[in-house]
Order: sequence, then structure tokens, then C-alpha cells
Amino acid sequence: MRYGMPTLDPQTPDREADKPNVEILIADDDSVSRLMLAKQLTSWGYEVIAVADGAQAWRALQKPGAPQLAILDWMMPGLTGPDLCRELRSRGREPYTYVLLLTARTERQDLIAGMESGADDYITKPFHAQELEVRLRAGRRILDLQTELVEAREALRVQATRDPLTSIWNRYAILESLGREVTRAVRERSALAVMIADLDHFKEVNDTHGHLCGDAVLREVARRMQSCLRSYDLVGRYGGEEFLLVLPASSSANAVQLGERVRAAVAAEPVRVGEVSVRATVSIGATAVEGGAEATADDLIQAADAALYRAKAAGRNRVEWSASDEGRLVSEPEMPLPVAAPLRSG
Repeated sequence: MRYGMPTLDPQTPDREADKPNVEILIADDDSVSRLMLAKQLTSWGYEVIAVADGAQAWRALQKPGAPQLAILDWMMPGLTGPDLCRELRSRGREPYTYVLLLTARTERQDLIAGMESGADDYITKPFHAQELEVRLRAGRRILDLQTELVEAREALRVQATRDPLTSIWNRYAILESLGREVTRAVRERSALAVMIADLDHFKEVNDTHGHLCGDAVLREVARRMQSCLRSYDLVGRYGGEEFLLVLPASSSANAVQLGERVRAAVAAEPVRVGEVSVRATVSIGATAVEGGAEATADDLIQAADAALYRAKAAGRNRVEWSASDEGRLVSEPEMPLPVAAPLRSG
């Protein structure tokens, strides 16, 4: 049963009114005790979910967005409060659930056993309202700290794996992903394509319009590339103006089509940076491994890099595929490769 916040008299000051509404789960097989506890908690601004036994409590705690605060009676039919604590802690899932055990037991060994089961705190029956309030306040402080730690950890993870300029994967992360996908492709005898895309004449953009303009061009090119990819494709910044694209379950013919789509998307229209209009194009080298052929990440990168070199030599703004003798990966794609008109120098 769910109990919402009470309706307050607007003339009556409420010390909890400025606090965000917080859900709390209470599990107690005594209906009178459960009702009294729910009434007290709602008066403090909590939104209460009340259940009558341990099995119901466990189901409630497994749902997405489950309450992070729980008051569990020690003795309940089925799963007891300590049983629930042990189950919760054995899963080690996030976000953390702060648990108060509600018990009539006062013997030291019982309280120690309850805390060792994974409870964060306890309160004895009959509970004193002020004592319960301060213990819950302490629990909320711990949960707030845990939220801050999780957010800080996520920020560090992003810093460690994302390119700060373009927000796509950085070199380390995209190479790590490539290694995993190569292993998977060989194990599952599936296809995997790799492309290296390099901005054409990018030095001239920096020299002519400045590095801030160049940065904006890089960000927009990364965005256009991502817009062409499938949800499970990966793109990362491989070097200064080079991008590495990892395309799981992509045959040579499919990769050629995708490479041309990426090339066309980048070249579709100039990149506007303030009053400046910059024409951006990319040259792309592509390759693939298929049918469980033995290959390493280095094999794929070398083959794609060789194809990229040919694309540059052939006039830029084009896609080139690795030949069958470059890395012994795959034969030439069955479909003809679309070729764009080469750019004029400069």
C-alpha cells in the first residue's frame, strides 16, 4: 500500500516542506504498527510504500526506481528483516538501499547479528518518533553522499573514455572496443568492418581560420558521422583529425555503403562557424574480417590505413577498400564503389 504526503495547512509552518519528497519502504506484518509508522512518516514528508511481509518487500525492492530507504521488521513471515538484508547485500547493486531494522529485541548478540546481516542501523519497538527521525536523516545524508560519489565516478569514467572536444570515444576507448569486437568476430565467425576517416586539408582550416574554427569543424564532422551509424556501431577520435569507425556484423558490401554514406554526410553542406563557411570532406579507408578469418586489431588498422592512403592519393573525398592481398582479410566488395569527384588542391 502506498501512502502519499499529507495535505498541510498553508498557515502551519513545516520544517520538512523545503525538502524533496523521498520514497521509503516499510515492511511489517503487524497492521497496527505498520499503519502508525506510515502515518508518522507521511507527516514528515515521506512517500510511503507499506507491505506486510518479507516476500512483498523483496519484490518492491527489485523494481526499477525502488525506494532507497527501507524500514524492515525483524520478524516477518517468509523472509525476515535480516534475510532481506543479506539478499540485498549479496547482490551488491546500485543504487544503495539504506536499511533500518525495526525490532523488539534488545539483547546485544541479537543486535550484532542484525547489523552483521547488512542492516545500516536499527530502532527498537516501540519506537520513539524523534529517534526514528534523526536515524532516517542520517540515512538520507549517507544516500546523498553515495549519489555524489556515483556521479563523481561517472564523471571520471567519461573523462577517461571520451574525447573532450568531440564527446565521442577517445583513442584508448575506441582501440579497446576494437580489440573486443575482433575477438568476438573471430569467436562467432561473424563479420566486422573497420574504417579510418581523415579530414581533408584540415591544416588549411586551422591556418586560415584559426584553431577554434578547426575545433568546431571537428565537432560537427564527428556529429555527422555519428548520425549515419547504427546504434551498435562505434566511432572514436583516433588522432588529431582522424576517426576510427568500428562496425560489428558489417559485411564488406554493407561497409562500403556505410562508408559512402558517412563521406556524403560530411560533404553535404559547409560547416558554419560564426560568419565563416568551411567546406569539410573526409577520405576513408575501409576493410573487414569475415567468416571467422584470423585477424588482429593491428591487421585491420593497417589494412584500413593503406586504403586511406590510396584515397588521399586518388584525390581525397572518397572511400577506398583494402585489396585482398592487404592483410589477407577479405576480397574486394562485390558492389562497385561510389567515387566522388576529387577536390582541387587547397
